[in-house]
Amino acid sequence: MSNSTDRSAASRKTLEWITAVGMLALGLLVIYDSVRVGMRWVEDGPQAGYFPFYIGLLLCLSSVWNFAKIFLLDANAAPRSFVSMTALKLILAMLVPTIVYVVLIAWIGFYAASILYIGFFMIWLGKYSWLRSTAVAASVIIAIFVLFEIWFRVPLPKGPIEAFLGLN
Repeated sequence: MSNSTDRSAASRKTLEWITAVGMLALGLLVIYDSVRVGMRWVEDGPQAGYFPFYIGLLLCLSSVWNFAKIFLLDANAAPRSFVSMTALKLILAMLVPTIVYVVLIAWIGFYAASILYIGFFMIWLGKYSWLRSTAVAASVIIAIFVLFEIWFRVPLPKGPIEAFLGLN
C-alpha cells in the first residue's frame, strides 16, 4: 500500500518545462541588455555586452533544446515523479527557516540571526534542550565573531543588538 504522503508533489516533465521557460526568459533578458549596452567588437576590443550576448544566446538555445526534448522525445514517456510529498516536506522544513534567517540578517544582523537559526534547528530538529542549544549557538557565534571581526578584520552585517553592545 502506498502512503498518501508518498504521492508525487511535482512531475519531472512539469519542472523541466518550468526550468526551460525560466532559462529562456533569463537568456532573452541577457541578450536584450547586451544589445542595450553594446555587443559588438569595436576597434579597442569587445563592448561590455559582447560575451554576455553569447551566454544569453547559449541559454536560449539550450532552452529550445529542452523544449524539443520535452515535447518531442519525451512526449510518450510515462510520467515520472520529480519529488514526493514526503521529500518536499523535508526540503521545505529546511528552506523556510533558511529564508526567514536570511531576512532576519537584514533586520537584526548576522550574529543575532545566526544564534536564533542554530538554536532553532537544535531545538526543533535535534530535540536538544534550550540550555544546550543556547550554549552551542552562542559558542559558534562567538567563534565566528573572533574569526571574522578580529582575526580577518572582515565585518559581517550587524544589527541593533551589536550597536547596543558597541560592536559596530
